[in-house]
Amino acid sequence: MHRYIYNYQGEALPDSRFHRPATIIKDYGKIPFVADIEDLTKRNNTFRTAVWTGNFLQMTLMSIGVGEDIGWEMHPDVDQFIRIEQGRGVIAMGKARGAVDFQENVEDDDAIIIPAGMWHNLTNTGREPLKLYSIYAPPNHPFGTVHRTKSDALTEHDRYSLWKWNNAK
Repeated sequence: MHRYIYNYQGEALPDSRFHRPATIIKDYGKIPFVADIEDLTKRNNTFRTAVWTGNFLQMTLMSIGVGEDIGWEMHPDVDQFIRIEQGRGVIAMGKARGAVDFQENVEDDDAIIIPAGMWHNLTNTGREPLKLYSIYAPPNHPFGTVHRTKSDALTEHDRYSLWKWNNAK
């Protein structure tokens, strides 16, 4: 949130008493956290970076390249919320991998809710990177996750599966 003061010519200027410096993009873990989420999301250039991982919730930032997608995935015990901050795409969902029962165009300011157990894929159909943040409940990735590219995310899939197994309740 930005608050403004006005100069003698009536121009709005950011009020430094209310302006926070840019937040470093990293996982802040289980401590209280406040940030300009739109700014963080738009500055992120990695495929996926966790910015807050708690016991019951996690927030990640994602940047999906032009023509690229997240890839078909399903989280059996995790509900997911996605908010688009930049770009446009198509979200597809279904009860089986690749079986689309639901499809919708999405763009800036749209929110997407994905119920646990639902297969889904988000594809960038725009002309710029698709920037979004995702909230998982419970967490879906290990603390500190950074996948610079989709390929990195796929390579770490085995490590992720082991983490999920070891952290199962």
